[in-house]
Parts: sequence; C-alpha cells; structure tokens
Amino acid sequence: MGVLVLLIIASLIVALGFLFAFLWSVRSGQYEDEYTPSVRMLFEDENTGLEEKENK
Repeated sequence: MGVLVLLIIASLIVALGFLFAFLWSVRSGQYEDEYTPSVRMLFEDENTGLEEKENK
C-alpha cells in the first residue's frame, strides 16, 4: 500500500512538471506562429554556393 501512495505522489509531481513546462512555453510565445510551419516546405532555400562546388 505504501508503494501505491509513493507512485501516486511521483506521478503528480511529473504531471505538475509537464503542466509547468506547457504553461511556460505558451507564455513565452512558442505557439504564436501558426501559419509559417504549414508553408515552410514551399519556400526555396537560399543558394549557398554548395551546389555550384559539387557540380564542378
């Protein structure tokens, strides 16, 4: 029975940790940009000159 209480307390601590991390990420603006990730694959990468060196 003591192990069950210990596991419940440990799971509550872990759950509160995840809740704190989620609230911190929302308040710091991690989820503000909703448009760019959906179209990022449509943008072309800038030419760094690496392709030109590989073709020579």
